Amino acid sequence: MFHLPVFTAPARFTDAAEALAQVQRIYEQQVAHLRSSLQRYVAGEQPPGRARAFYPFVRLRTETVARAILQAPDVAQLSYGFVAGPGTFETTLTRPDLYGAYYLEQFRLLLENHGVALEVGTSSQPIPVHFSFAEHDHIEGSLSRERRLLLRDAFDLPDLAAMDDGIANGTYEPQPGQAQPLSLFTAARVDYSLQRLRHYTGTSPDWFQNYVLFTNYQFYIDEFVRLGHAEMRRPDSPYVAFVEPGNVVTRRVGEPSQAADALGLAPPRLPQMPGYHLLRADRSGISMINIGVGPANAKNITDHVAVLRPHAWIMLGHCAGLRSSQQLGDYVLAHGYVREDHVLDEELPLWVPIPALAEIQKALQQAVEEVTHLQGAELKRIMRTGTVASTDNRNWELLPANQPQRRFSQSRAVALDMESATIAANGFRFRVPYGTLLCVSDKPLHGEIKLPGMADQFYRERVDQHLRIGIRSLELLRAEGSSQLHSRKLRSFSEVAFQ
Repeated sequence: MFHLPVFTAPARFTDAAEALAQVQRIYEQQVAHLRSSLQRYVAGEQPPGRARAFYPFVRLRTETVARAILQAPDVAQLSYGFVAGPGTFETTLTRPDLYGAYYLEQFRLLLENHGVALEVGTSSQPIPVHFSFAEHDHIEGSLSRERRLLLRDAFDLPDLAAMDDGIANGTYEPQPGQAQPLSLFTAARVDYSLQRLRHYTGTSPDWFQNYVLFTNYQFYIDEFVRLGHAEMRRPDSPYVAFVEPGNVVTRRVGEPSQAADALGLAPPRLPQMPGYHLLRADRSGISMINIGVGPANAKNITDHVAVLRPHAWIMLGHCAGLRSSQQLGDYVLAHGYVREDHVLDEELPLWVPIPALAEIQKALQQAVEEVTHLQGAELKRIMRTGTVASTDNRNWELLPANQPQRRFSQSRAVALDMESATIAANGFRFRVPYGTLLCVSDKPLHGEIKLPGMADQFYRERVDQHLRIGIRSLELLRAEGSSQLHSRKLRSFSEVAFQ
């Protein structure tokens, strides 16, 4: 026996805003049912049945391969916003408060491209009770051990079988009569990652911006914090707030505080992959995450950031220079990757090439020029474009018989690290534009290893410049417009419609 909310039947919409409003109504109704049921359960009441609620869905049906406005130049170049051919396509939706602007754009493009109504209704996919909590709800903490054990009898818990990455990996095949996917991620998969982002970064997903920097050194974060607070002291800054772990919010001078700001509290210790956010009013600011060391961390965090559908992510880190002509402090702009990280081999086979994206490459090179004030031969002297190899073995240089060195030489790699190929490969896999700009911090093949004093001086001299290059590159990409970023290189010939 189930305890269910009022069912909302599917309805058809030809206006994107009205379709979104219906998604919001259904979601709020369903989540309110779960929250009230859980509150009664925590208070000791026994629900009249298993409390269950469902995600809203959006569906599109089309009978033709033609698109209504294929010849419109501003739409014909888009890599998303349309389905691949005739059929029925749908996806479940979540958190319309967070994804409202994103959903609105996807709905608008589908309506304009196909000229058919969208159906919005209540799906058959249950909402796990954990995903119904409001940002600062912790009511389950007051449950006794026995009541926690019985929770799965009274509510739906997360079902990993309903949130795998088969769609993104290109391995998902609908059952006969089942609709084809509209989005890379189901609502449950999105909610799962939103919870993980809270855990790993120590910040709410609501603060994340559409342009992301990853680093593997705290030095970069320290400098980003300094720059973030400096921006908040500027009345004319384009950024309106700076957010640190614990959801600690600093508003730009002159900006009024908001009610939720008072709930922020610096954690007693930093989370595993602390996140920092330089906010713009339209979410086009910059988020920066210290992912720590290693490809497992790089895959983990990008698996979850991807559900936010950012417009670009860029890796800023240090690398081993593999060429004798390189100097400590030189930059490497990756235009190819050797993947010896092994963490994505099952999801993305090694025979899949990871291409450089022209828009990202141009922005990074222009940013280096602007920040260093170098051009031409002088620029080439301090920045090399080439292949970056990523390994999961931190002590690769100690392997016998020069095995890795030979492979890296055959691949023409110019630099080696542990994260960049993973971040680029997951960007390719999840259709998120990606790029890499590394800084040479040692040359182990040539006897130049990091010594404590030398390393400290190197970090002090290079981190500020490297970070400003990364920030400037994202500003250039933002100025060009997000529609130019989402390259068709990242889309397959049978692709979901959502960006």
